[in-house]
Amino acid sequence: MTLRYGQPAPDFSLPSTLGHEVTLRQFKGQADVVLVFFCYSWGSI
Repeated sequence: MTLRYGQPAPDFSLPSTLGHEVTLRQFKGQADVVLVFFCYSWGSI
């Protein structure tokens, strides 16, 4: 799926850092949402 500038994002769910499920629709009309994906190894370097 390709999103274009100005197009609403589809609803999705992800686990929070506390292990709870968070959905995008929970924030609708309440806050701006920035979603960032990054590659990082949580293990030892």
